[in-house]
This record gives sequence, structure tokens and C-alpha cells, in this order.
Amino acid sequence: MAPQRRGAPKAPEGSGTAERRRGSSTKSVQAPREVQTKWLRTAVLGACAVLAGLLLWSRLGGDDSITEVLAHRSEILPGRFIEVPCSEDYDSHRRFEGCSPRKCGRGVTDTVISRDEAQRIRSIAEKGLSLGGSDGGASILDLHSGALSVGKHFVNLYRYFGDKIQTVFSEEDFQLYRDVRQRVQLTVAQAFGISASALHLTKPTFFSRINSTQARTAHDEYWHAHVDKVTYGSFDYTSLLYLSDYLDDFGGGRFVFVEEGANKTVEPRAGRVSFFTSGSENLHRVEKVHWGTRYAVTIAFTCNPDHGIADPAFT
Repeated sequence: MAPQRRGAPKAPEGSGTAERRRGSSTKSVQAPREVQTKWLRTAVLGACAVLAGLLLWSRLGGDDSITEVLAHRSEILPGRFIEVPCSEDYDSHRRFEGCSPRKCGRGVTDTVISRDEAQRIRSIAEKGLSLGGSDGGASILDLHSGALSVGKHFVNLYRYFGDKIQTVFSEEDFQLYRDVRQRVQLTVAQAFGISASALHLTKPTFFSRINSTQARTAHDEYWHAHVDKVTYGSFDYTSLLYLSDYLDDFGGGRFVFVEEGANKTVEPRAGRVSFFTSGSENLHRVEKVHWGTRYAVTIAFTCNPDHGIADPAFT
């Protein structure tokens, strides 16, 4: 049988030994409390720091679902192209050999349109949109059809304003617009290995101005993910020319290619051209603009000549 241990002799009541034990016990209780208090204080400060970081990220237009930037605002890209498998969207439409997408993908370039040209193109948008503008955060100006956002509706600016248009725009404005559009068309054709003459401008092709004003109608809700070929059956190739700079002119508003677990984003930069095939392989959206104003022009192309539109003319 194992020997039994004898307990320490009990100190007489009121003895110094008992007092020392009580003091030691009190300190042992206080120490964990002090540690808990310090950890709590640290945790609160850490939580505040994380919250501040999230608020800053949101302020700058961040989106935690984005995992890769396809084109940074600070880059000057001569050309970047990523090929992706084509969807079946094109199979339900009439195909045009040598034009309808067989090679699908997305690309970005900063060397087709200069920043000075982008500023001059933006001034066209500013002049036209000064005639109206949406009550919500998204306004459009379509020089081809004449569509202009006014309040909660659209008007035909050529009919609505008549001869006043002659004092707003100039022939030089329209010539620059046509020249820029043609260079974008050539860029798209070269990237996808097709003839530029096989592409036809299609509708809607339009300027957009987006700010942080609350949406008033469904037309203002530009941030929903969508497929251009589904939304506009005539689209085969979509391009965007950005007319303002991400984080200098606005926050949020980045262009996002939506992919499971690996979204890709394009950070707008004045003069930057982004282009892609219009099917489900390029599901996309635009982040909400949190501050400032974002300008761009969407230029769409079709392979079907029946869906083609003419360049706008200054008359």
C-alpha cells in the first residue's frame, strides 16, 4: 500500500502564515483578471482597427469577392488578352462565318486612345448630359438614337432640343467620336482575328455617367451582373472606353468579370479600352460608385449587318 502524505499543519488562526496565504491567493485572482482586461482591451482595439480598414476598403470601392486585378489603374498596357472558352449563347443566333465568335476572351489596352483624346471625348459627354441627367445615379447619352436621361425618363435630344443642339456640339466633336470608334473597332477585330469590315456598330452604343446618387428607377441599378448577349441579342463583341480615373475621379465603379471563386476586375483609367466577347463566358457587372463621377462610353459590335447602325452625323 502506498504511503499516505501528511497535510501541512494548520496554521493557528491569526498567524502570519495564514495572512501571507490569503495575500498570495488574492494576487493570484487579480492577475488573471488583469490579463483578461488587457486581452479584452486589445481585442476591442483590434476589432476597431479591422472595422476601420473595412470602412476604408469600402470607401475606396473595394469588393471582397474580387481576387485578381486584370488591369491596375497605374499600369499602361500596350495590350493584355486572356482567352476563355466560348459559351453556347451564340448557337441560338444566326452565325456569320469569319465574324461570329469562335475565339472568346477579354482584353485591355491603354495605347489605342490617348488620355488627351479621352478628355476631349469626355467633354462631349459632359456637354450632352448637361442638357438633362437622371434623378438617380446613372445617366446615359446616345448620340446615335438621341436617347438622353432626363429625370426618371428618356427623351430624344435631337427632337426635344431641336436647333439648340447646334450650339452644344460641333462637327469636330462628332468627327472625333467617329475616329475613336473606328480605332476601337480595329482593336477588337485584331484581338479576335477577324476582319474589321465584318463588324458592324450596333445599339445601344452610349455614354454613361455614374455617381453615388441613390437609384430612383430600375435604369439606375447598373450594378447587377448580366450577360450582354442575353440582354441585347445583337451584341457579339462589347467594348468600353473609360473617360475618368479610378480613385482620382471616383471610388468604386470598377468593372468586374464574374467568375466562381476568382473574379477579375478592370480598374478604369482615362483612355483605357476594355473589350470582350458578349456571351456568358464574360458575365460581368460594375461596382457601385461610392463617391465622385465615373464616365465611360460603351461601344458595341455585331456580326449581323441587319442589326448595324450608322455613325451619328452633325447636321
